[in-house]
Amino acid sequence: MADFNTTFQKPTLGLGCWAISGPFFMDGRAVGWGEIDDTVSRAAIASALDHGIMHFDTAQAYGCGHSETVLGDALKHHPDVAITTKIGLEINTETKQLVGPITDPEVIRQSIDASRKRLGRDRIELVLHHNNELPIAEARPTFDMLAKLYDQGVIGAYGWSTDIPESARAFADHPGFTTIEHAMNVLKPAEQIVPVIEDANLLSLIRSPLAMGVLGGKYDANTQFSKDEIRGNNPGWQDYFKDGKITDAYLSQLDAVRETLQSGGRTLAQGALAWLWARTPNAMPIPGFRTPEQVTDLCGALNHRPLTQAQMDEIETILDRPNV
Repeated sequence: MADFNTTFQKPTLGLGCWAISGPFFMDGRAVGWGEIDDTVSRAAIASALDHGIMHFDTAQAYGCGHSETVLGDALKHHPDVAITTKIGLEINTETKQLVGPITDPEVIRQSIDASRKRLGRDRIELVLHHNNELPIAEARPTFDMLAKLYDQGVIGAYGWSTDIPESARAFADHPGFTTIEHAMNVLKPAEQIVPVIEDANLLSLIRSPLAMGVLGGKYDANTQFSKDEIRGNNPGWQDYFKDGKITDAYLSQLDAVRETLQSGGRTLAQGALAWLWARTPNAMPIPGFRTPEQVTDLCGALNHRPLTQAQMDEIETILDRPNV
C-alpha cells in the first residue's frame, strides 16, 4: 500500500485526471474536457506507470465520479501508487451534474466512502478539500473530521485545494495536513501563496501547470475550442480563454518565453514544468493528460534539470504578465 509521507519526501511529477473524466456540467455549462475513450485513458495511465509516475490526482467532481472509477480500475494491481482525491462538492453520478458545495462533515465522510469504493481502496493516500473559497470557519468542521480519519488510518494525509494564502495557513499545524493544491505556471507565478506553503513546509501540488493547455505547444490563435468542454466557455474563474480561443495577451506572453522554455532540447511543456521545479523546491506539478503520447512528453521533463537561475531571471525580465 502506498504511503504518502514516504512516497513524496522529494516532490517530483504527478498526473492530473480531470481531462480523462468525460463530460460533466454545472449550471448547464460544460466543465469537463469533452468526450473521452476510457480505453485510451487506461492506456495513458499504463504508460505513466511505465515511466515511473507514482501519484495521480483526481476528484469526486471530475466526471461526477467517472475519473475515480477509471483511475481505480487502471490502478487495481498497483497498490503502491498513491492517489489524491478531492471532496466537498456534491455530485449526481446519474445526470453528471455538479450540484454544489457540501459543508456537512458527515455527508462528506459518506462521500469519502463512495470514493474509496470507486477507487477500489480501503485507504486513500491524500484527500483535499475541493472548495477553494470556503471561509475558514465553515471549513474547520470538515478538517476536524479529516484529522480523525487520518488518526484512524482511513486516509494517509489531507490538505486543501485553494489559492487563498490565509486558507493555506489556517490548518497547517494540524497533524496529517501536508498539502496545498493551487494553480501556478510560468504565466501565473502564485507569488502570494508560495511563501506560505514554503514556510509551513507543505507540499505544493500544482494544478494548471500548463495553463489549461496554453503552455503545451499544441494550440495557437486559430484554435477554436468547443462549448462542449471547459475551454470553450468561460466559467468565470479562468482568463486564459475568451470566446473559445486563447486570449491574445497570453499568446503574446507565451511567444516571449518560448525560446527559453525550449532550451536544452526540451519541448514547450517540459520547459514549463522545469520552470515550476525551479520556482519552489516544494513543487509537484500535476499536468493533465489524455493519451499515452502526452504522457510520454510530460514524463520526458524528468530527463531535464530545472531551469537555471539565469533562465528564471531572464523570464522575469521578458514577461509582463497580464493581471496576475
